[in-house]
Order: sequence, then C-alpha cells, then structure tokens
Amino acid sequence: MAAVVDKDTCTGCEACVGSCPVEAISMADGAACVDDGACIDCGACVGECPVEAISMG
Repeated sequence: MAAVVDKDTCTGCEACVGSCPVEAISMADGAACVDDGACIDCGACVGECPVEAISMG
C-alpha cells in the first residue's frame, strides 16, 4: 500500500519530500502528492509529517 496524503490536512511544508528515499513525493497545488508507482511503502514520510497528513493506505 502506497502512502496517502490527506490534501485537506497537508500544509505544504515539504518535510515529506526530503524524507522519501526514492523521491516518490512531489508538491502539486500546495500539497504533497505521492507517485504510487514509485512509492516503496517504507513509511518514512509518515513520521516526518508534522500535521499527520500522511498515512499508509
């Protein structure tokens, strides 16, 4: 299961972008966006999000 971003909660701080070891997270319209095909389900981004907007789907 790839990481899932709650766009309503995401503040666009980009903390998750730098935490992703495979660069599967980018910013789109001020919120994080996960490339499901590139995500390796490691969960590194989940712990980095200060507003808990990311979960493992």
